[in-house]
Amino acid sequence: MLDDVEQLICLFNHCFVDYDTVLVAGDDEPLYLPKGQGRAQHQIIFAHGFFASALHEIAHWCIAGEQRRLLEDYGYWYHSDGRNQQQQHAFEQVEVKPQALEYAFCLAAGRPFQVSVDNLSGFQSDRHAFGAAVEQQYQYYLKQGFPLRAQRFIDLLTTARQSQLLGSL
Repeated sequence: MLDDVEQLICLFNHCFVDYDTVLVAGDDEPLYLPKGQGRAQHQIIFAHGFFASALHEIAHWCIAGEQRRLLEDYGYWYHSDGRNQQQQHAFEQVEVKPQALEYAFCLAAGRPFQVSVDNLSGFQSDRHAFGAAVEQQYQYYLKQGFPLRAQRFIDLLTTARQSQLLGSL
C-alpha cells in the first residue's frame, strides 16, 4: 500500500513536470491555483495533508481541460457544507467523474476508497445511490478508457505500489 503523502507529492510532481503543475499539502480547504501572481507553477493544494484529499484534488485536475486549468479552482462554483437539496444534487452530478477517478487512484495505490457527499450539515442525499453512480462511471472508464492524465497517474501509482511490495519481500 502506498501511504506516504510526501512520496505521493514527489511522484505527482515528477510525473507531471511537463504540465508545470505541483501538488502541495495545504492547511485548510483544497484549492487549485494557476501560475501567475507570484506563483511560478500551477498548484493543486489539498486539505490538511490528507492522502485521500490529494487523490481527490488530482482527480479534479485530471478532468479539467486546458482552459479550465488557467482559472482558480477551474472556474467552478462550490457551495460548502450546508447545501440544500438542489445544491447537493448539482454537487453530486459534478462529483461523479472525479470520485470515479479517485476510486481508480485508490485501487492503484492499494488504499481504501469511500464516496463523499461532503454535506454533513445540509441535505442528506442517498449515499448509496451516489456510490452506485460513481461505480457506474468507474466501470465506464474501465471499458472506454480513462482520461490521459488519469491513466498516466494510475500507471505511476500501480508501479510505485508494486515496487514497494517487491522491496518488502
